[in-house]
Amino acid sequence: MSNESLVLIERHDSGVAVVTLNSPKVNALSTELLSRLHTLAEELTAKPAGAVVLTGGERLFAAGADISQFGGPDEARTIGAAFHTALNAFAAIPSFTIAAVSGFALGGGCELSMACDYRIGSTKAVFGQPEILLGIIPGGGGTQRLPRIVGASRAKEMMLTGRQVKADEAFRIGLLDEVVEPEALMTRAMELATSVSSGATQAARIIKHVVDAGIETDLASGLAMELRGFEEVFRTDDSQIGVKSFLENGPGKATFTGR
Repeated sequence: MSNESLVLIERHDSGVAVVTLNSPKVNALSTELLSRLHTLAEELTAKPAGAVVLTGGERLFAAGADISQFGGPDEARTIGAAFHTALNAFAAIPSFTIAAVSGFALGGGCELSMACDYRIGSTKAVFGQPEILLGIIPGGGGTQRLPRIVGASRAKEMMLTGRQVKADEAFRIGLLDEVVEPEALMTRAMELATSVSSGATQAARIIKHVVDAGIETDLASGLAMELRGFEEVFRTDDSQIGVKSFLENGPGKATFTGR
């Protein structure tokens, strides 16, 4: 398969971009697929969508790295760099990103879902970082993103045992933000993405940046970032539209332009 066909993108009139992993049979995250994902992330950063939905197959969101590419330390360095480059680029997309997870999201698949802002899973979703069962460790951000989402002790337990977490537990520990029936997964993901995309997208991008940057620093520095963002957002057309609409018609009735 060509790199372009390994990950598909479709931009909808609603402003939502849908990114679909498309690597039969198990959506293995090969270096070729990661290269394509990196390219798409850069495109979605240069020309942002209103929101982005990332999804995979019905039975497998993504099974993880392509183990056939494993070897020694040199190969590990190459594969690890490909994961970090692609997933960090996806996490840096300025738009709100939603992972719509059906079936297994294991290893690199779990790591990819955690690079998104929000995760919706079907009742069939299963997560895990099973690398230790191969005698290795997560190399695509799992040791860093998982503790930030579920806490250090729970993340260590998951990674040290390699056990798989089903949708109900994933929701309980915060690895999933919503759980829906399989047939409702994409409908719900698109509903949420369209809601964000039809809103004040410039403000949404500033919120994402301030939250992501702020949680990596101390409170005082985070509040300073917020103040700069609060000033910046008043330079947008949407802020003027929103304030004027509120004063004239009340809340929730503004029609934003995304500028």
